[in-house]
Amino acid sequence: MILINLLPHRELARKRARQLFNASLMASIVGGALVAAGVYLWYQNAIADQQGRNAVLQAEIKKLDNEIKEIATLQNEIAALKARQQAVEDLQADRNLPVHLLNEVVRQLPDGVYLKTLKQENRNVLLGGVAQSNERVSALLRNLSRNSEWVTKPELVEIVASNLALTPREHRRVYNFVVRVQLQRASDVQPAAAGAAAKPAAKPVAKS
Repeated sequence: MILINLLPHRELARKRARQLFNASLMASIVGGALVAAGVYLWYQNAIADQQGRNAVLQAEIKKLDNEIKEIATLQNEIAALKARQQAVEDLQADRNLPVHLLNEVVRQLPDGVYLKTLKQENRNVLLGGVAQSNERVSALLRNLSRNSEWVTKPELVEIVASNLALTPREHRRVYNFVVRVQLQRASDVQPAAAGAAAKPAAKPVAKS
């Protein structure tokens, strides 16, 4: 006996294939959505972690900025205190400058030179006097330049020849001069003196 299937098996096969395809497509969509959700959550967690680290870094940077400002303020205060201390020390040292100036004038004044005026303004001093000749004034400048520790930078401001009446009949040629010098502070003199003392003495040369 021959059996003949009269049902539309091809339509049923296509239907089953469509159902299987739709099921696979839905499974793929669901799987892709799950993967995308997982990747999204992972990125969100990574971003949150990085933002947390950034917040910590920002807080530390702000803290360091405040500490740097405090250090800068302390440095400015220290510099101001040092400046005040130096000013006080300079004032204390400058009190003795007139004494050193008079000592140097007495020591360095050559014969034939006489002082008439002495004017000090801060560390600048003007010496006014009379000399018997130009050579005497030159000798005074050399002495102040080479032999004095407390007086530096001697400079001839002016020199004027004039006649000095010794008697009604006797006149002498003299030279009125003005010399400018600068006083040294004790803080400048002491290092120079220490350096000069530290230099080794020259060895004598043996004669053959």
